[in-house]
Amino acid sequence: MAHDYTPITEIPGIGADREELARLAHRYQVASPYCTGKRVLEVACGAGMGLGLLAGTASLVVGGDVTRNLLAVAQGHYGGRVPLLQLDAHALPFRTGSFDTVVLFEALYYLARPGDFIEECRRVLSTDGTLIIGTVNREWAAFNPSPLSIRYHTGGELVELCTEHGFETELFAAFPSGGSSRLGAVVSLIKRAAVSLHLIPKSMRAKQILRRFFFGALSPVPNELEPQPSGDAPLTPVAPQRPITEFKILYAIARKT
Repeated sequence: MAHDYTPITEIPGIGADREELARLAHRYQVASPYCTGKRVLEVACGAGMGLGLLAGTASLVVGGDVTRNLLAVAQGHYGGRVPLLQLDAHALPFRTGSFDTVVLFEALYYLARPGDFIEECRRVLSTDGTLIIGTVNREWAAFNPSPLSIRYHTGGELVELCTEHGFETELFAAFPSGGSSRLGAVVSLIKRAAVSLHLIPKSMRAKQILRRFFFGALSPVPNELEPQPSGDAPLTPVAPQRPITEFKILYAIARKT
């Protein structure tokens, strides 16, 4: 039986700090150049906050997720504007060549057979199609694994996984891990200690308590994300052959060969 990922997923109305909201929107801005005029599938779309950003330029956007409760939230907002369906990422219910771009954000580590997912992406993508995977960087010092995660890939492992299944892959990183302020540095130090002592709450709602303590008033996650200034979190090309410790987020841009 599939897990219910609702408690550990960002949903509309939950409180988020400024960087968390920026990271949510950033995923879709990274994907945007590969979605303009394209047929796009978002796997593990959750409550669908980013589907509107994709639909603004794509010719078609389809959202899919394994958790019915999350899809119901998305359906309540988008109505018939974006097709939504429950699916298993290991066996995508689409014909060969149905999409030009597939995106998967912060979900690869939940998949029991990530290689099967990559192979399915290759099948449903058109010739020269693009797969975009975004994930938290497990080599970041303050990395905290999700309670339902199975395996996190390093940058090198992510590139290797995509390459093994017929993709030419580039690796990028964003959101420096050093902290851009004294408060950021202190929060990072405390978080690292909390992670090592297993004190980080498991659910999104419980984590709000810590965020309020450090950041004060939080902003609610919207039903539909707004674009963020593109210069706030530039993409940095990184070499997959070495440990990547200086960034929080990794992106693999994989082109079908």
